[in-house]
Amino acid sequence: MIAEIITIGDEILIGQIVDTNAVWISSQLNGIGVTVGRRVTVGDNGEEIMAALRDAQGRAQVIIVTGGLGPTKDDITKLTVARMFSCGLVRDERQHELNKGHLARRGIEFNELNAHQSDVPECCRVLHNHWGTAPGMWFDYDGGAMVFLPGVPYEMKNLMTNGVLPLLRERFTLRSVVHRTALTYGIAESVLAERIAEWEDALPSYLHLAYLPNPFHMKLRLSAYDVDAAEVRAEMEARFAELEKIIPGHIVGYDDDTLASVVARLLVERGCTLSVAESCTGGALSAGFTSMSGASDYFMGSVVSYSNDVKQRVLHVREESLMQYGAVSREVAEQMAEGVRALCGTDYALATTGIAGPTGGTAEKPVGTVWLAMATPHGVVSRKMSGGTLRTQNIERACANAIFMLYRELKGLHD
Repeated sequence: MIAEIITIGDEILIGQIVDTNAVWISSQLNGIGVTVGRRVTVGDNGEEIMAALRDAQGRAQVIIVTGGLGPTKDDITKLTVARMFSCGLVRDERQHELNKGHLARRGIEFNELNAHQSDVPECCRVLHNHWGTAPGMWFDYDGGAMVFLPGVPYEMKNLMTNGVLPLLRERFTLRSVVHRTALTYGIAESVLAERIAEWEDALPSYLHLAYLPNPFHMKLRLSAYDVDAAEVRAEMEARFAELEKIIPGHIVGYDDDTLASVVARLLVERGCTLSVAESCTGGALSAGFTSMSGASDYFMGSVVSYSNDVKQRVLHVREESLMQYGAVSREVAEQMAEGVRALCGTDYALATTGIAGPTGGTAEKPVGTVWLAMATPHGVVSRKMSGGTLRTQNIERACANAIFMLYRELKGLHD
């Protein structure tokens, strides 16, 4: 079954806000076996909205529309769809009472604009909104369904979860859409494609492989459409098990895993602790761990030693090392890692020191030069990273590479 998502709003077209609704709706539809064939954005223009709806009817069996249901004059979706289905507006008393109570709890005056929020096309099925004032609307057409939801993400998600998805399951016979995504790290896309070519060629015809590149990692997604979910999931697991043998050490996780979340899980499983010393990454490496719930189980602390003085006084980096090799060096990175490990009393420690840019580079140490170090119960190791001139990218890549060092250590994948 094919769906189309239409987002309405000038604010999206001019780049004022990002359309996160369509991404979330796509994931929910995929989860019940509905394939999204197209996503469209139109402005607050009645004729454009009408044209987009008519076009979608010719392609999709399910059309989900968000936005344009507010109380102000630029919110014209409701009037447009009423005209499209040739029906007038009527007051939905249940939504009317819900809106009165909702606004009263917030201390907002209930005026005429609020009252009109509960007016709906008389030919629709009302999806009552308990989280806001704009009700959802369901229309049947030629064996398909067209659904209109408010653009406020919180309201949209609740109406989708509690109203739309159950109705889609009830109305249509749905088979499964199954995805399984492997997160790979430490291998370039071209090298990866060459190494797994035979594995890819041997996939059954109903399994579709997609390469999802990122500046710091590569994801491989297997997808199957209109299938028996249990059988396909088992086949995908078997295929990825084969792949792990072809590229050992490079598949670090699956689906929603991140490099940091996988390392966090490994630390907890082993009962180990981590500390971090940062210079050029300025706290970003620590934030990669502490942004996840449960970080206190393994993350003990960090030092952002941006100045040489702090490197010396807090981390006990030797002055002669700074003078002889400079702050961006193997020697300083390793002493930072050893210093923070001793300071925090942890099993492992990571350290970063480098030139994030876009200024500060030299001929010997150009922008993008970063030294990474890891202190372990067995000693300290380090590596040099060479990046580009983009500051944010250099910081993100340094964090990812430092975490990957720890991942390989925890997995026993020693270079």
